[in-house]
Amino acid sequence: MNKLLDLERYPLHQLDSVAGQQLLRQCIDDLERKGMFTLQGLLRSEVIDDMLPDLLQRIEHESFHHEREHNIYFDDKLEGVSRDHPALARVKTVNHTLCGDQLAEPLRQVYHWSGLTDFLARVMGKAALYPMDDPLACANVLGYFEGEGLNWHFDRSEFTTTLLLQAPLQGGEFEYRHELRSELDPNLGGIARLLRGEDSAVQTLRLGAGDLNVFKGKNTAHRVTSPVGDRARLVTVLSYYETPGRMFSDEENMGFYGRTVS
Repeated sequence: MNKLLDLERYPLHQLDSVAGQQLLRQCIDDLERKGMFTLQGLLRSEVIDDMLPDLLQRIEHESFHHEREHNIYFDDKLEGVSRDHPALARVKTVNHTLCGDQLAEPLRQVYHWSGLTDFLARVMGKAALYPMDDPLACANVLGYFEGEGLNWHFDRSEFTTTLLLQAPLQGGEFEYRHELRSELDPNLGGIARLLRGEDSAVQTLRLGAGDLNVFKGKNTAHRVTSPVGDRARLVTVLSYYETPGRMFSDEENMGFYGRTVS
C-alpha cells in the first residue's frame, strides 16, 4: 500500500506508534474545531499520473451525466416549511459520474484497505467502518467540467471521505458554511441568506491532487463551484458505513447512476 499512499508521512498502518497517535490526535482535533481534516498528498502523484488518462477517457465516454434541480435539503417535502420559503429555493447540480465498477484498480485497493477504514473509524470514534457491498455506489469518481458544479446542500451521511485526483485551472473550489444549522435549530433564515449570497461566514477550501479530505456535512452547508477552463475537477468519493453489507436501492442507483446492480 505504501506504493499508493504516502505512509511515511501518514502512518495509517501504524496507528499505535508515536507518529500514528500524533496523527490521530491532530485529525480528531481538526474534526472537532473545523468539522473536517485533510491529509495533503496522501495519494501519491505518480499513481494519479498513471490513472488520469484512462479516467479522463472514461469520464468523457462512459460516465453518467447527472443533472438535477434540488433544494439544499434534497427534499421537496420538508415538514412544517412551505414550498415557497426562501430556504427551499431551487438550485442546480451537474456532474459526470463513474461508478465503483468503472474505477481503476488503485482506487479500489485504497477503498478496501483495512488500514484506511480502521484509521477513519478511530478518528470518528466508531467501533468499526465497512466498505459498501454495492458495486456501483461504493466508490465514485465525479467529474466537473466548466459550467458544472455541485450546488448548496447538506449531506445525509454523518461524514464524507474524498480523494482529489485533479484540480481545475481555476474555480472548482469547495465552499462551506460551518454549522449553519443544528439538531435543535434549523436556521431557515440563515439558510435563506446563504442562498442569496449574503453570508459572510462562507469559507473556501482549496485542495490539491492527492489530498484526502474527511468532512462532516450533515449540518454544514457546502458546494463545489464551477471550474473555469478546459481542465475538469476530478474527485473520488469513498463511502463507508458502520454496518457491513450496505447496498443502495434500485431507485437510488437509477437516480444517481442511471442503472441498477441487477
